[in-house]
Amino acid sequence: MTNDDADGHAAAEDLWITVERLRAWLDGNNRLPPQEALLLRVLKLSEEVGEVAEAVIGAVGQNPRKGVSHTWQDVESELCDVIVTALVALGTLNPDARTALTTHVARVADRSLGAG
Repeated sequence: MTNDDADGHAAAEDLWITVERLRAWLDGNNRLPPQEALLLRVLKLSEEVGEVAEAVIGAVGQNPRKGVSHTWQDVESELCDVIVTALVALGTLNPDARTALTTHVARVADRSLGAG
């Protein structure tokens, strides 16, 4: 394993540790039944995706009343919020979220790029 590979592996480990910590923090502050909490975490994705749309509209100045109200860095940040929210929701649904995501990405890549 090269240094870059080791750094990438460490970063991936840190990501999944952080996702698990966020999920546990949410669980610790949750007052709802687990099934309802899961549903709301999945629905939270819609809110986050809406914020991406708002940022894109603001970055291109599509709303004449607001003009250019966001930057492409805002869009990037909102996309990251979508990813984190999705990972936390996935971790709530499946304790082995890392394997679920890795397996799914491999299937998508194989389907889209072929087994090359």
